[in-house]
Amino acid sequence: MQTEALLKIVQTVLDERKGHYITTIDVRGKTSFTDYMVIATGTSDRHLKSLCDYVAEKAKENGVMPLGIEGDLGSDWVLLDLGDIIVHVMTAQAREFYQLEKLWSVDPVKEAVPTHDNVRASKI
Repeated sequence: MQTEALLKIVQTVLDERKGHYITTIDVRGKTSFTDYMVIATGTSDRHLKSLCDYVAEKAKENGVMPLGIEGDLGSDWVLLDLGDIIVHVMTAQAREFYQLEKLWSVDPVKEAVPTHDNVRASKI
């Protein structure tokens, strides 16, 4: 299954199951372990777990086996690893605290290339 098709399924399931503030971050070129991160807010620990369970079930129906799921009832953050897509479902408090959108939206630092003006000649 193409990554973009799976991404659409993930977004649709989260929306249909009342996930809030669904955000997709394209992290290609920023990391090598995944292409997209999908972040959503749930209303309770039970809601977080059920959102990830529904996404995992739908992925399996479409031939994608989840690589893992972390977090359970009592957690304020549940992570579902689908390989090219990682789903983070968090409580509002955890999402505000960890600020994953801010962390992953930062562009990589580009190395400065010295020019003639900013290179000092050293005398020996």
